[in-house]
Amino acid sequence: MTRTPPPARHPSRLDPAIAARLKRSADGLVPAIAQQYDTGEVLMLGWMNDEALHRTLTTGRCTYWSRSRQEYWVKGDTSGHVQYVKSVALDCDADTVLVKVDQVGAACHTGARTCFEADVIKDAVSGEDAVSDVPPLGQ
Repeated sequence: MTRTPPPARHPSRLDPAIAARLKRSADGLVPAIAQQYDTGEVLMLGWMNDEALHRTLTTGRCTYWSRSRQEYWVKGDTSGHVQYVKSVALDCDADTVLVKVDQVGAACHTGARTCFEADVIKDAVSGEDAVSDVPPLGQ
């Protein structure tokens, strides 16, 4: 992991044409969704600034900005659970990045394959709420 100045102050090496399109939060970040490229499985959500996106595009490994630690982190450098980049896309509003990856091992810091499998609050297949005190959607 690399300690750096906060995202808004860090000089960007991101292609200016891409940087001009991004719609960032007040702290200079965009959400980045990691999705398994061959199954469509949604793995996790992280945050990227311009430099993290530049590193992701140029190294072939997902780099995120840690809001809590205020530093960059390359997925898998400490855990071994690497994300190899297959494609990167912006959503229609250019305020979210979708990174299709080949995930090696767990994507979630808890050790789960995805960050979304442990707390299902609605199961559309069965039509039942997974947690009894959760109100139905739309209420």
